[in-house]
Amino acid sequence: MEFLYEYGLFVAKAVTLVIAFVVVVSTIVGVASKQKQGKGQLEIVSISEQLNDITNYAKQVLLDKNALKKLAKEQKKEAKAKSKEKSDDTKKSRMYVIDFKGSMDAHEVEHLREEITAILCVASKEDEVLVRLESGGGVVHGYGLAASQLQRIKEKEIKLTIAVDKVAASGGYMMACVADNLLASQFAYIGSIGVLAQLPNFNKLLKKNDIEFEQHTAGEFKRTLTVFGENNDEGRAKFKEEIEEIHVLFKDFVQSQRPDMDIDKVATGEYWPGIKAKALGLVDDITTSDDYILSHYPAREIFSVKYSVKKNVAEKLGMSAANVIERVFMKTMNKARHWF
Repeated sequence: MEFLYEYGLFVAKAVTLVIAFVVVVSTIVGVASKQKQGKGQLEIVSISEQLNDITNYAKQVLLDKNALKKLAKEQKKEAKAKSKEKSDDTKKSRMYVIDFKGSMDAHEVEHLREEITAILCVASKEDEVLVRLESGGGVVHGYGLAASQLQRIKEKEIKLTIAVDKVAASGGYMMACVADNLLASQFAYIGSIGVLAQLPNFNKLLKKNDIEFEQHTAGEFKRTLTVFGENNDEGRAKFKEEIEEIHVLFKDFVQSQRPDMDIDKVATGEYWPGIKAKALGLVDDITTSDDYILSHYPAREIFSVKYSVKKNVAEKLGMSAANVIERVFMKTMNKARHWF
């Protein structure tokens, strides 16, 4: 009995501490959340310098003393050549690298527009933009805007290359097809040129529990299908018609970007691995973004461009609180197991 008493006391103390901690953190987060969100900032990092560092380190480890002396002389010559280029006011063409990893709501487009705007402020027609794209698609309006952002690059007559290492499907492919040069790894998922819409209907469940649902609209097709009301064939037909219209717009857009492709053959909603996608005309070449970047090094200056938003105090505390609570909970459970 004494053992059970001590164990129960331990559990009660642990639970009390966790609850008290949650209350304190919640109060702090509530106050901090009134602060304005952190402002975003642009981060530009030289990928060329990173590759230089990797190359030099590997050579220092692998080469013998004589080879290292020879390398040192070569590096001095290169340094002189670079200083001469600067004095002659000449520069290499540049490649700007953007990463876009899209979610269902495509909220990442807000960062994309900032990155593209920054690049367009400094890029010339001799430069190139490489977008490393990864997305399985999402909302039509979000990915439509994302594709429009990419078109801004082409309108300035700057070469746009898009590399798909993993997936560019549906809305992701809507973005990808804008490229002047579309690359994919051999097993990346490409395609899914189709439209999907689905929603549950709880009308039978509500009727079973004697719950009435009312919905009032002005306009015959203000609401075609509903989650809680009773749907009819007329509404379903209209909903299907709207989906078909979006699909036609999707196909027309892809065809305008890749006119040599048989759109009716590929706009079935299917997706294919990169190597098959190339045979169907969905992509231009099979390679990875890493190999493409290396193929332009060191001939070009290569920069990564990223727009990021600093988290405010509330967001930081929220994440920290979640991590601490998880650790406390796991420690409590581990101790409990030892008690048994």
